[in-house]
Amino acid sequence: MRIGIIGAGRMGSALGEVYADCGHDIIFSYARTDTKLETVTQAAGRKARWSTPDDAARNCDLVILAVHWMRVEDALACAGDLSGKTVMSCCMPLDETDSELVIAHTDSGAEALARMLPHAHIVAAFQTIPSESLRPVYLGRQRVDRPSVVFCGDNGAGKQLVAQLISEAGFSPVDAGSLEMARYIEPFSMLGAELAYETPMGPEWVYRFSRLDRQ
Repeated sequence: MRIGIIGAGRMGSALGEVYADCGHDIIFSYARTDTKLETVTQAAGRKARWSTPDDAARNCDLVILAVHWMRVEDALACAGDLSGKTVMSCCMPLDETDSELVIAHTDSGAEALARMLPHAHIVAAFQTIPSESLRPVYLGRQRVDRPSVVFCGDNGAGKQLVAQLISEAGFSPVDAGSLEMARYIEPFSMLGAELAYETPMGPEWVYRFSRLDRQ
């Protein structure tokens, strides 16, 4: 699969490394400097290259959007036409301090993104996982009790594609339903962030949903 990543921060670079290792062709784009793009591309290995956002979006089967919410509109403008593309959004609608949601409860960042891109297929995933946990989970992907990643979206084919990528990364995909469910997923992500970054347990924080067997 060809994956274009818009955003070369912690989440974008970590996902790029994991999926390059899985054998996918990765195109990194959208960073403050070309040096940053060169660094993350080198870390991801021979299956990765870097380019402009429009090239990354145009020459891919799936787009990963992993930029700060305050940069979303600019990143989308740089990416150009995303009609018909599946866009896996890792974005959280946070303020500049990363401490408060700017959209919540009666709407969500994922739904706002879908309104910005009415002809793309938005699937929200990986907002609930600290980027620091991605590599350890991927390296332990053979374990039976895989941690979960909840995701949601309105396009069946796009969700199937994202579920595959979640599984390849070593997680168990949990389909939460329509994109409207992001109204609950995004506040839940804030709990994960508090546990990861504001407690002594550290950022390698994951969760697992399991279904009880009926007796």
